[in-house]
Amino acid sequence: MALRAQPVDKIETTQILAVLKPLWLAAPETASRLRGRIEKVLDAAKAKGHRTGDNPALWRGHLASLLAKPKKLTRGHHAAMPFSEVPELLESLRNKDAISAKCLEFLILTATRTSEALGARWVEIDLEAGIWTIPANRMKAGKIHRVPLTDRALEIIKTLHKVRVSEFVFPGRDKMQLSNMSLAMLLRETAEGYTVHGMRSSFRTWAAETTNFPFDLCEAALAHAVGNDVSQAYQHGDLLAKRRKLMAAWAGYLEPKSGNVIPIKRA
Repeated sequence: MALRAQPVDKIETTQILAVLKPLWLAAPETASRLRGRIEKVLDAAKAKGHRTGDNPALWRGHLASLLAKPKKLTRGHHAAMPFSEVPELLESLRNKDAISAKCLEFLILTATRTSEALGARWVEIDLEAGIWTIPANRMKAGKIHRVPLTDRALEIIKTLHKVRVSEFVFPGRDKMQLSNMSLAMLLRETAEGYTVHGMRSSFRTWAAETTNFPFDLCEAALAHAVGNDVSQAYQHGDLLAKRRKLMAAWAGYLEPKSGNVIPIKRA
């Protein structure tokens, strides 16, 4: 059943299910993205006064009870949230005061590994330049990685900087870094079934499916080595300026839209 011909104020749950069910198991990522877009369109229609009542495309507390949980994108054993659901997760995190919520949001915005975000120290952060420099000894590849910080990531950092009590950006109760478990438990409470590390896969899939940013650039954002030893030897720069545009696009996608549908600008 197509929705295009339906009056926007007449669309109900049964019609949403008729559209999603044929795709739900066969193409879960596509179906999840489709559901998210329908939800945004109906939210926009409500905001403009074209419909009333609850959104029939809402996942949590509604369709989640009617459809099987979609298959997770996985890289190894790291279950990744479909990127269409990540903005809703971030909105939920912003409503929490816990330091773990700020750390998880920062991790998602920067597409960094769990250990890299948990171990972030103030000496690594350049607030003026908006750059986080992770030393080689904290990187999986053993090479320094500079992370361009978006406006929202800087907002988180500056807020914490005013009340810092430790060398760590995200300290635990003992003023040492937070534990892996703190982020895992938070994600389990907020979006059960996904892993923190899987958020990197969510970012990578978003970049591949919705933008035209080059493959090498997206891999560089994840601190992945690209090419053979010879090509890497000739690549002396870290593409920081270009990666800043990529991460700004990611942050823009994640920003709550307040019911307004804003198209994603392609690079």
